[in-house]
Amino acid sequence: MKKISYLDLFITFFKINSVTFGGGYTIVTVVKDVFVNQKKILDNDEMIDILALAQGGPGAMAISTSILTGYRLRGPIGALVALLASALPCLIILSLVAIFYSKFRQNFFVSSALDGISGMVSAALLLTVFNMGKNSYKKYPIFTVIMVLLIFILGYFLNVKTSYLIILCALSGIIVFYIANRGNKNVD
Repeated sequence: MKKISYLDLFITFFKINSVTFGGGYTIVTVVKDVFVNQKKILDNDEMIDILALAQGGPGAMAISTSILTGYRLRGPIGALVALLASALPCLIILSLVAIFYSKFRQNFFVSSALDGISGMVSAALLLTVFNMGKNSYKKYPIFTVIMVLLIFILGYFLNVKTSYLIILCALSGIIVFYIANRGNKNVD
């Protein structure tokens, strides 16, 4: 595996988190593009594993993804570097926004920019979910189709809370893949 310096890791995550709006799932596409496609440090399967872990843990998805990627690339110190690089832009930007928000929110251009950003965030989320679903479908087509349909029906038609759907997905994955791998002695 190619190595990345701590400085390059810090600068990369600082830049990504400085310009990516919309929360954790919007950052996924950018992190994947940078570390899988551009730098070619991680492969697609490693990135999917990182994203699965980041989704399953508590806290902000962007921070979890950054920490896990930093840990995968450079160990515990890499995780700390990625955490700092990911948190600093948020702290700086939110501090500035808090200072100036009430003064500029009524401004037509600021309001329009925020509305435009929300549209971009929706498109980035759709792209991220589509790509993750496509990759999951390639590995586990039957399980993926069943889970997508089940979660859609439960969430959309029966209004089951998202937290319950996440727990259901996690438990289903654990149970199904535990049973599938039970006969395999080499399960990690």
